[in-house]
Amino acid sequence: MATEHLSPALRAPASSRPYAKARPGYGKRTASGQRAPRTDDFALLPERERYIAGYVDRLPDGAAMDIKSLAKSLPLYGQMAVSSALKALGVAGHLRRVRCLAGEGDQVRWVSRTYWSRTARDNEWWDTFLTTEGSRSRPEATPTAPPPSNTAPTSSLQATSTPTTPPEPTAPPTSPAPAPASPALPEQRTSVTPVVAASPAYLALAQLGRLDTRLTLSAADCRALEPLAAGWFARGVDADYLTQALTAGLPTQVGSPVGLVRRRLTDKLPPLTAGSPAPATTVAPKRRVLAECTECGRPGSPEALPDGLCRPCRTTPQEASAAPPAERDVHALVGQLRELTRLP
Repeated sequence: MATEHLSPALRAPASSRPYAKARPGYGKRTASGQRAPRTDDFALLPERERYIAGYVDRLPDGAAMDIKSLAKSLPLYGQMAVSSALKALGVAGHLRRVRCLAGEGDQVRWVSRTYWSRTARDNEWWDTFLTTEGSRSRPEATPTAPPPSNTAPTSSLQATSTPTTPPEPTAPPTSPAPAPASPALPEQRTSVTPVVAASPAYLALAQLGRLDTRLTLSAADCRALEPLAAGWFARGVDADYLTQALTAGLPTQVGSPVGLVRRRLTDKLPPLTAGSPAPATTVAPKRRVLAECTECGRPGSPEALPDGLCRPCRTTPQEASAAPPAERDVHALVGQLRELTRLP
């Protein structure tokens, strides 16, 4: 009699299995705020997605995340199945594909990365995370291997080049001279990074979680919302006024504190008064991280790609066929059918 198998998912390949490593600057990146791994991390996903998610979760940062490399490492599924599974994992909130700047000086280029989160995140969390990643002051430097050195160490060269002179046979034996004392090395100075004081807007946002646990914000959330809160202080309000406006009339349960605070900071912005200083004109920083559609690779802002998909890829076949035949482009439809019938 066969026994029932109670395992909720297929066992993913072991982490010691060889994996494809991406080029420097590309590949997998683990998102912040990860909890410890558990056996039921992906229990709610379908069987194929559980298998692939378990393998991706065990990959180290810098591993190749393209469809072809993953299909070579996963013997149970091909490239089409891996592509569909990655799309489903993006919709479930586990990954986002981005394009970001990497390099130094004039050698700056756009690279493709895949941010992975073991914990399923909603669209607002991903928007805040990618916006924070894009607000860095300088692009990340790609690691480069040191050039190979063909020269031998200096000590070995000196040992081989300096001839040894034999002692004179007529000289009487003398006591060995004391070894010269090694010069004292100067003390190494440790550079101390100056601590930047937090702004009043950042402190007011960080204090919200202590006043009401429903509005608990992380450090990344406070940094992302700091410019919006600074606009309130620029209009002459203080921290008490800002805190009261954000905490008044909260619902019983708050699913996304950062989304609620962002909405209230935008909708309840106080008007300019005669005594308030004129807001300074600030130049928006150049975006250094662009979200990328998981299905077709089309770049865009994180807000324009909910669930990691662009609008054409989010359109289901039923919605596409709902359009009346008179509004369809017949020539484009025939061209698509011809492309499908061509042999690879």
